[in-house]
Parts: sequence; C-alpha cells; structure tokens
Amino acid sequence: MVDHGSWTRPSPRVAELIRTGASLLLEAPDEVFAEVDAAILSDPEHPIASDPVLAAAVRRSNRANLVHWATANVHDPGAPVAANLGPETLAIARDLVRRGLADEALRGYRVGQNVGWQRWMALAFELTSDAGELRELLAVTARSIFAFVDATMAGIAQQIERERDQLTRGTHAQRLELVSLILEGAPVALDRASTRLGYALDRSHTAAIVWSDRPDADPAVLEQAAEALGRAGGGARPLTVLASASALWVWISGADGANGADAGALDGPADVRVAFGPTLEGLAGFRRSHLDALATQRLMHRGGGHLRLARYDDVQVVALATHDEERADEFVARTLGELAAAPPDLRETTRVYLREGQSATRAARVLFTHRNTVLARLARAASLLPAPLEGRGLPVALALEIVHWRGTSPGQT
Repeated sequence: MVDHGSWTRPSPRVAELIRTGASLLLEAPDEVFAEVDAAILSDPEHPIASDPVLAAAVRRSNRANLVHWATANVHDPGAPVAANLGPETLAIARDLVRRGLADEALRGYRVGQNVGWQRWMALAFELTSDAGELRELLAVTARSIFAFVDATMAGIAQQIERERDQLTRGTHAQRLELVSLILEGAPVALDRASTRLGYALDRSHTAAIVWSDRPDADPAVLEQAAEALGRAGGGARPLTVLASASALWVWISGADGANGADAGALDGPADVRVAFGPTLEGLAGFRRSHLDALATQRLMHRGGGHLRLARYDDVQVVALATHDEERADEFVARTLGELAAAPPDLRETTRVYLREGQSATRAARVLFTHRNTVLARLARAASLLPAPLEGRGLPVALALEIVHWRGTSPGQT
C-alpha cells in the first residue's frame, strides 16, 4: 500500500508535463498496447498465447491498466494511483488460476511494467529538454508507476488466493486438474481416470472448444451449446471442463463424434462459437483431438467473428502452412499479389472455384449466384494475380485458404 502522507507532489511545471504525457498516451495508446502485448505473448507455444480466449483477456487487462494509470494522471498528475482491481483485471486472475497459470498473471505485470516504463521514458525526453525538469519528471513517474503496479499485484495476489481456495473445493477444479494431466501426457490409470471424470476414455473422442468472444459470457449458455453438440453426436452426455470464464473444453464420445452438428444446431446466442478437433481413438486421441481443436480455434479467432463453427479437417492444411506466420505472410503476398487485399467477393469466388475443381457452374451453385457473375469475378481476380492462374491452382488455392481462415496479413486491408 502507498503511504499517501509521505507522497511528495511534483512541482506545477512537472505536474503539467505529466498531464501532457498521460494525455498523449490516451490519445494514441495502440502502439504501447501492441508492445506490451508482444512482450507478454511473445511465445506462440505458451499456454496463454496459444489460447485465443486467454490471450484476449490478457490484452484487455493490459489496456485497462494503462488507461487506468494514464487517466488518473490526467486528473491529478503525480498523485498516488489506486490499484486497478476492476473486472478485466480480476477476470484474468480467475481464469489463470483455473488453468494452473496463476504465476503467469504476476509475471505479466512485471513485463508490462518494464515495457510501459521504457515507453514513458522515451516520451519524457520528448516533453522537455531541461535537465532539472526531466530528473523530477522521471523520479515522480517512476515512483507512481512502480507503486501502482505493486498495489495492483498485491490485490491480484489476494484474488488468486481466494480463487484457489474456492476452486480446490469444487468439482470443476478437480476435473480440470485431471484433464490437464492427460493433456500434458502424464501417465494416468485409464479406468480410474474414467471413473473420476464420469466419462469413458477407452473409446473414440471428438474434442471441441465452445467459447464466446464476449468476456461476460454466461457459462450456462456455453453448457447448453455443449449439450446440443452431444445430442448432435448421438445423444451421449459430453464431458465438459470450464477452461475460463468464457470457454469450455468439450469431448463427445463415439465414432460419429458431432458430425451432424452445424451452426444451426447450437443453442443460445449467435456469439457462441465452436471449434472441433478430429474424431480419434483412446487416451492419445483424447489429447490429440483437443490440441487440434485449439488450432482450429486460433484460426477462427484470427479470421474474425463471421465463422460460428469449424472443424479441424477444414483447416488442417492451413494450420500446417501457417505454423511459421512470417513465411506464410510472404507466401500469400508472393502468390496472390494484389488479390490478397482485393474485395472479399473476388477472393471468395476464386477460392470456391478452385475448391470445386475449377468449375464455374459448381462454384455458382455453392455461392448462390449466377455463373456469369462468377466468370466476371474470376476475370477481375485474374487481372490482380502476379502470374496466370493456369498451372498454379494449388499454391493459389492454398494462399486463398490461408486468407479465408486467418484473415489478411498485417498491413493489408
């Protein structure tokens, strides 16, 4: 806690510099946000960075913290800033505890503090060249930033302990702990694990991620969607694990999986989304299907919110082709040229045309449009490609699938 009584206020001139700098942060915060996010989510294989729901929650928390500190210093420059224990901050702490990643919550604050401080120092040197003013400005704001982060981390640590205490007494925590061990490849007794989960592990499984992009999603709605998937897969009750406040891990038993499920079969609001893994056998299949469902979810998240349901079989090639994102971006730009940033209807028509064996008639049927419209779009698309389509159907089709599932590359519209 900050001792407000011993807090030395800045001089009027430095107070005004702090207000100006904080206002600049609030006017154009995206670059700072991007730097903090990149530092915390730098490892794409990390459990947080690889989970779109957790990564989005971390980004919201980063933004809430920066805006909280900057807003306080616009209103009262250099004064102590109260800990930010708002809903975004407490929600990510709760979700990380549920996933056994509580230490990452605290580590992320230190990483964010370091990046934010470096950015603030660079801004301070732009605000004044007077050595005395600069010395006071940096001293006051260093104390402010570090005290704010310390106070917030102390509040988060208390929240973590409360969540741990609650979760250790709940069945959700026990189920998540056992499932996490299985997913990590730990040796588990099949019969005992099946009994504890109430779900037979010695058969075929189809994993799914049921989630909402809304941070305030109702868990009951997600459960209803999971039940609908179970009914579509033959009526067996699925295994569900609460992975975060707005995401469920689901497994559907049986060789048919949820092959009959489509977006129309889902219960609940339209913002509930589902990513399926393949149907695979046994304990190894339980794990592999879940990892593939996560890969599908990541691609759906990158592509925006227009897709409500997707299967790994639909995205497998794209998932493999985009493992190295920088090389994938280069491949798309080199293969598609101007078509990569062309109107979506041109890309989609060309993609469907190639998927339908380069048949304009079948493409028109799939797209619910006239064949002449398809031919006109194909002609426009061909004029944007860097080389003729003939003999290049495979690379162009792959590049279009990457854009379809992942969205356009950075810097493109």
